Amino acid sequence: MGLCLLGRIVGAVIGIVLALPAWAVEESYEAEDREARALLKSAAAYYHEYKAQALPVFSRQGPFIRDDHYVYVLDSNGVMLASGGPSASLIGSSLLEQLPDDIKQSFEHALSVQEQQGVQEAEYRWTNWQTGRVERKRVLFQRVDDVLLGVGYYISKATPAHARALLDKAVSAITTQPEQTLSAINSENLAFLQDDLYVFVVDLVTSHFVAHGYNPRLIGTDFRRLKDPTGKPVGVPILAAANQRSAGEYDYQWLNPLTHKVEQKHTYFRRVGNYLVAVGYYERVVE
Repeated sequence: MGLCLLGRIVGAVIGIVLALPAWAVEESYEAEDREARALLKSAAAYYHEYKAQALPVFSRQGPFIRDDHYVYVLDSNGVMLASGGPSASLIGSSLLEQLPDDIKQSFEHALSVQEQQGVQEAEYRWTNWQTGRVERKRVLFQRVDDVLLGVGYYISKATPAHARALLDKAVSAITTQPEQTLSAINSENLAFLQDDLYVFVVDLVTSHFVAHGYNPRLIGTDFRRLKDPTGKPVGVPILAAANQRSAGEYDYQWLNPLTHKVEQKHTYFRRVGNYLVAVGYYERVVE
């Protein structure tokens, strides 16, 4: 299998961190974590009983594919033996032979886990086949006999801390290199586009968007006319607040670019010279 196909599946995998602490599971993903653990426990018991006969069962529709959760299996050499997800195209291939050295080392570390160590955790970035974007993914995995079983879920909903950190980064960049930064934001440079976070910038002189990390059609439009899907004004109150103080926050409803659902959004904004720079995180799905 060529690296092109592998790249579409792997995306930009980063170093795996084993044995993440319990507090690392964000509250909004507790249900996802419980479901993934239950599926992994069920798969491990099934493999214990049926061994190799379990592999085709893991790879087809059935009890081991639950919504977005599925089981995948690697042998001790890193060969994909089974998968109920898009990585099924890798079955029979050695994952380790096709990965860059730094990523290969991370997977080798995971494969070295012994059965008595129980369930381990890892976090990396992987292409979400539903969105086509590289997103953070948490994987629970366990050694069973001579294979490694894994079940993962995406953790793409950023936290308030993530949003503030990206805002700090954008403000610093615009302060030192405004034109280059605006261009980078508009070209969807990953430096300013992280999971469901993106940066937008408004010219305070004209009140028009000059950069938007997700919707380029807004560039050049009047921010003052912006309202959320419920009709609540967004642009006018944010601009009014920015004229009174150098930083602020505002709540409204907006489309999440990853879930494609309207969700409650909390946006942080800051005034940088003649620019309003903003980043917001999504809180919950609006029923």
